[in-house]
Amino acid sequence: MIKGTVNGILAGILIAIGGCVFLACDNRYVGAVLFSVALLCICYKGYGLFTGKVGFLPENHDKSAWTVVLTALLGNTIATCLWGWAVRYAMPALGETAQTVCEAKLSQMLPQTAIRGVLCGVLMYLAVSIFRDHKTTSAIFFCVPVFILSGFEHSIADMFYFAASGIVSWQAFGFLWCVILSNAVGGVLLPLLTMLTKEGTSDVA
Repeated sequence: MIKGTVNGILAGILIAIGGCVFLACDNRYVGAVLFSVALLCICYKGYGLFTGKVGFLPENHDKSAWTVVLTALLGNTIATCLWGWAVRYAMPALGETAQTVCEAKLSQMLPQTAIRGVLCGVLMYLAVSIFRDHKTTSAIFFCVPVFILSGFEHSIADMFYFAASGIVSWQAFGFLWCVILSNAVGGVLLPLLTMLTKEGTSDVA
């Protein structure tokens, strides 16, 4: 459990760095591409990112797999919150940008947020699974900018943005849990449908 939490903290630090560069870039396209470095390093180092782990629960959902996912989420939360607060103190301009970003997020209706979270979860699963199966980084450099530029919601990145923004409210808390759960749904969506397809094929055969 300690190892999983530490790996989650390490992944959270990298997501915080990715969030910083995105907030710092005047050009959102450049920022979206540079954010990809966070997931790239997480995949190469094998750190524990909740949105990168949850999609593999359908193929392995024993107690140890659940522990990996939940400790990753815990570590991600600790790191993004701490570094978000630190960034707000050290780089006030980024904190102001984060506040604007988060205020826009809170203006969304809950179903809108959920849909954005599911679609982000799908892309995160694809990016990590393609890296794992084919040892290629191409999916990372496409999927990450796509979810950012499309306005999809990534729970761990959002934790960092809200911590950096200084916004603390029940509405923000509910928003983040909505994104966490919808990211999980999106992460398991493709593998579950794939499993159903395979089962249906075997039945016909």
